[in-house]
Amino acid sequence: MLDIKYIREHAEEVKQNCAFRNASVDVDALMDLDRLRSEGIQRVEEIRKERNEVAALMASAPEEQRPGLIEKGKSLKEMLAVKEAELTDTESRWLELLMRVPNRSHPEVPRGETDEENVAIRHHLEPVPIEGVKDHVELAKEHDLLDFERGASVVGAKFPYIKGRLAILEQSLIRFALDEAMEHGFLPMATPDLAKDEVIVGAGFSPRGDESQIYSIENCDLSLIGTAEITLAGYHQNETLSAADLPIKYAGISHCYRTEAGAYGRESYGLYRIHQFSKVELFIFASPEQSDALLEELVRIEEELWKKLEIPYRVVDICAGDLSTPSYRKYDIEAWMPGKSGEEGKRGAYGEVTSASNCTDYQARRLGIKMKGTDGKIAFAHTLNGTAVATSRAMIAILENCQRPDGSIDVPKVLIPYCGFAKIAPGPSMK
Repeated sequence: MLDIKYIREHAEEVKQNCAFRNASVDVDALMDLDRLRSEGIQRVEEIRKERNEVAALMASAPEEQRPGLIEKGKSLKEMLAVKEAELTDTESRWLELLMRVPNRSHPEVPRGETDEENVAIRHHLEPVPIEGVKDHVELAKEHDLLDFERGASVVGAKFPYIKGRLAILEQSLIRFALDEAMEHGFLPMATPDLAKDEVIVGAGFSPRGDESQIYSIENCDLSLIGTAEITLAGYHQNETLSAADLPIKYAGISHCYRTEAGAYGRESYGLYRIHQFSKVELFIFASPEQSDALLEELVRIEEELWKKLEIPYRVVDICAGDLSTPSYRKYDIEAWMPGKSGEEGKRGAYGEVTSASNCTDYQARRLGIKMKGTDGKIAFAHTLNGTAVATSRAMIAILENCQRPDGSIDVPKVLIPYCGFAKIAPGPSMK
């Protein structure tokens, strides 16, 4: 969240940023509640002080004065209870609004309201036309690689079984991504698939309510994570890190669970929007001076990975209206997917496969993650996150780009040592 002191001093800028980012937050109402909260805190402190003074007088007061002091003490106790209850209510409403205020935006963030206004800043490889192109769902059916029907029967729609050589390829992608991450100093970490709601909120996500994309566990304060960004962000909650140790880099391995509410009919074909998938997530704790450069490093790492997979892609600068609440700046990599629905009903379009965000101190402030400089000064750390690989979408790009006229699917050369085969051929591929 933003520092309330910053919001007080820059209320108009915060309003403009909310409008810039399509964030529906009543900043004026927040400021009104902030004044009420300050007044409430002051009044509660005054009553407590007066009550303590009465208690001190009671200790040495003559007997004839004690009844009056007792009565005054009771009155102050009742008044304090009322004012504390009012303050609790005010603080609850104040915090709810404060948590909805999005992060500040980098000055170079493109203006725009939807993902259609994101700006492509560079491309790698030109898509190769494929005669008689098939999408990954058709290819998977031919090679018996996915089973959506039985997944729907056992769990529900969009929980597919991944079978045969595609299951091996998925694990190969995870290990390949981990090796790439480790080369850049990231520590592999298998994270829990659940987190406390307070940690999810701290990371900037909504675990409950109509707008949530998260599966919550009934009758407890736990929810399934939508990304290891959540569990990695919470790893150092309420800690003070040494600036000398920064940046700290983790590569989180986890399943991800997303309800994808409202996503049906929009980019929902096959594996593109499923409710469970595996991912390797890059996460960095940094000092404020490091974070801008580290965002560029995250994008370079992601690009290196996709270059090695030899898949055409483009890098996209995310516009203000499409930024997530915690993001100060964000880049996506979109891979070419020959079977995806494109313009005018034609096959072939780019689809998001990675993202990289600098969240500055937005998450750290919520989670109480600080850093101590060499000068002894304490400040909030900066956090960054990026996708090394989300296996579901990586598999789409590989299956569709690497299909061959004879019906086979080539495995990217970089993955062959990991999976032990170079091709997925027609017919039974694993016995």
